[in-house]
Amino acid sequence: MLWADRIASEIRNTCKPRNGKTFLVRDEKTLSGRVHVGSMRSVAVHGLVSEVLVEYGIANKFQFELNDFDDFDSIPSYLDIEKYTEHLGKPLYAVPSPEAGFANYAEYFGAEFIEVHKKAGFTPNYYRATELYRSGKMDSFIKIALERASDIRRILKDVSGSEKDEKWLPISVVCENCSKLKTTRAYDFDGETIGYTCDQTPYGSIACGHTGRVAPWGGAGKLFWKVDWAAKWVAQGVDIEGGGKDHSTKGGSRDVANHICREIFNTEPPFDIPYEFFLVGGKKMSSSKGHGSSAKDMCDLFPPQIFRLALIGKDIREQIDIDPSGESVPRLFDWYDELGTGVREGKADDYSRLFALCELPENRAAFIAPWQMRFREVAFIVQMPHLSLIDEATRAKGTELTEDEEAALQERAKYAKFWLTTYAPEEFKYELQKEMPEVELSGVQKKALASLADFVQGEERSGEEIHARLHEMKTEIPIQPKELFQALYRIFLNRDSGPKAGWFLAGLPRDFVLGRLKTIN
Repeated sequence: MLWADRIASEIRNTCKPRNGKTFLVRDEKTLSGRVHVGSMRSVAVHGLVSEVLVEYGIANKFQFELNDFDDFDSIPSYLDIEKYTEHLGKPLYAVPSPEAGFANYAEYFGAEFIEVHKKAGFTPNYYRATELYRSGKMDSFIKIALERASDIRRILKDVSGSEKDEKWLPISVVCENCSKLKTTRAYDFDGETIGYTCDQTPYGSIACGHTGRVAPWGGAGKLFWKVDWAAKWVAQGVDIEGGGKDHSTKGGSRDVANHICREIFNTEPPFDIPYEFFLVGGKKMSSSKGHGSSAKDMCDLFPPQIFRLALIGKDIREQIDIDPSGESVPRLFDWYDELGTGVREGKADDYSRLFALCELPENRAAFIAPWQMRFREVAFIVQMPHLSLIDEATRAKGTELTEDEEAALQERAKYAKFWLTTYAPEEFKYELQKEMPEVELSGVQKKALASLADFVQGEERSGEEIHARLHEMKTEIPIQPKELFQALYRIFLNRDSGPKAGWFLAGLPRDFVLGRLKTIN
């Protein structure tokens, strides 16, 4: 049973919606810059569970918060440091957009992230954190948290070991003078207003030194995030919300939020779904530092179905690790093709179920599994201007391509070209040498190439025939396979490795192949 079915079944069998009718599935992301692809695993976990619950006939709503109320705590490497330094410490909604046409910083990066959601087929109901706070829905929970600040301090100490002084309050207020959030220190609550001083200077932000009192309602203040997390669950009636495994450890953020939810707000926390990380090249890097690590970067590499496979294919207890500049991309295409082959062969198992879930929800009822040429072969052919992609695919399949297969082939070629020009390692890049490159060959290699020339000169040969002949030569000459193929790749591609030699040679003009082989001796 796939992980999404396992979790949806557990929810169906053990949980009831808080409102008695519809489960609320919630996720959120702070829009502090270009979003790392790791955040898409959370979107996929919540989104797919929501989809499967719908399949089971269980009413639910997937709600996603675009968090624009956290503080602007760092300047990504791709932005102007001088321009943005003055905004450090402000709420994200108060930071200007990097480009015109967006209300603020959070809206700019949120728009990019939403487009990635859409391509992957996840379409939650969106809202902003500012909407939640400014609407007054958080006011009663802010008041409870402030009145019970001593209990929250105790929970933080007992559960996570974090000690706060007796004046500490679980809230930041927006400074009335400089509009910053992270620079303020709240220290007194009289039941209606909070005393605060703007004198904190985390991560190089500049505090204005203002001291005042403010009523923390309607968006004037924001709860610290572990308290904020628990308050949002209760305020919105959240039934299902997971988090990364780092949050779910003993003493972690989820553990603290669970205690606050139960002890401060007298409510059971939502059904939890802990999941592993999405790594890029084996690292949990930030999208501001790692080329290819943003959600958009990764999304651009794949068609929607294969992007979904990257996100949902592994059990949530396993890490996902994709390196755009390694073999991860062709391997992911191969995995998808393997699933498709199983579907065409009529296998009704987890393979066919996963293949179906890779399809966008609106297309799932009538999805098909067309034959596909391997991504590696497509990536080679699109680099060979003398080769016809359609002809080579027809030859590989053995019959004419259907309309769906031809469309899938053209789409794959588009993604192969993009990968080759952006991330592909050198071993996947080929250039047919118009002139004989300067290479040194051994006597046995020259003998093997001369024998191959005699074979090709006799008549037109297919890829299968040349492939068979190359294997015969290994014992006839004799020659080690590595020596034989290395000689071929060197004289045609000026490198030591390449595609399947028989089909490669069959795809080249016969006179060109003969001329190059005869040049050797």
